[in-house]
This record gives sequence, structure tokens and C-alpha cells, in this order.
Amino acid sequence: MPTTVFDQFTRRTANVTAQLTTLDIPLTAPAAPPADPADPWASSDTIPVDRSTLAWCTAVTMLADHYHTGIDRQVLAADALLRELGVRGLTQLHSDLHHGAPIDYRFTRCPYCSGIGEDPTRPDCQDVGCAPWHEFAGHDHLCPVCQGDDYQPQWFAEEHMAELEQLLADAIEVSEERASLRYRIRTLLRRRTVRT
Repeated sequence: MPTTVFDQFTRRTANVTAQLTTLDIPLTAPAAPPADPADPWASSDTIPVDRSTLAWCTAVTMLADHYHTGIDRQVLAADALLRELGVRGLTQLHSDLHHGAPIDYRFTRCPYCSGIGEDPTRPDCQDVGCAPWHEFAGHDHLCPVCQGDDYQPQWFAEEHMAELEQLLADAIEVSEERASLRYRIRTLLRRRTVRT
């Protein structure tokens, strides 16, 4: 039976929800406690978090893999991330797990869409709120994490190597020009000291 790219998303969600069920963790996060008006840093987000969505399963898997723990230890962190930032919070999480460095999704596979560049939940134009004339244009709904970056490290590596070689050639040329100028200045200064 042939499998499609989208089958991996179903498997990811099924694996995480099976682990949650085994650990007796509910598939819906409890409501956030009411915000304390005296605390200026208290979160007022009361968005319910569905732990069976692809975004939540991706977040908890990323956290568990990074910290080498079970998913049961990262449940609350994944809840907080999606409650506060939503699916786009996965981009911030990915960057934070790499010590704040920006992630180039042309070379690094997107943890949410696995490098296909489209929204893996495959919403239709009506769900997303696209303009009516786009519905028949066949436009794609880009991945909210990688913004549709085309994951092709082999192709982009060749392009980057060509750019780097050009930059190196330019730097060598500038260095030779500066060395030549330094030689001329040194020669002129020696001539002046010899005459005096």
C-alpha cells in the first residue's frame, strides 16, 4: 500500500495521542487559571488547547527530543506555547532550541511540514479566509512555520558555494590591491628617508 507524504503527519499525531492515552493525560488541556489583575505579567489567554492537533504534537515532540525526556514532562510547555503563540510559535521554539539562531528552512527540514512547504493540515480557502477569486487559482497555503521555504539543501548548497567562491575571489582581489598600495607607499617613504 503506497504511502503519501501526508501519512507521516497522521502517524505523528497518532503516536503522540497514543502515548498521552497510555499516560492518562487528557487530550484537551485544562483551562488556564484566571489572570491575577495585580500581576502585570500574568497571561490572560484562555484559548483551549487541543492536544491531538499536529501543531501540539510537533511542539511536544520537539521539546521532548531536545531535552531528552518523555513527552509527559513537556506537556505543559507545549500547552503554554500554543496557547500564547499558536502554530507560528513553532518557528520561535525551533529558533530558541538552536540558541536563538535564525533557522534557514532551505537547509533545515521544517519540523511542522517536514519540508514540503505547504500547510500539512491542508485547509481550504474558506477555512483560511482567502479572497474568493483565489479559490480557483490553485494557490497553495504556505506552511505557517517555514513560510513555504523550499527545502532543497543539495541545490541551495551549490548556489551558496558559487556565491562564497565569488566573495572569496573579490576579497583576494581587494587584498592584492591593498598590498600593492602598501608597497608603493612604503617605497615612497623609503625614498624620502634616503634623500633627507
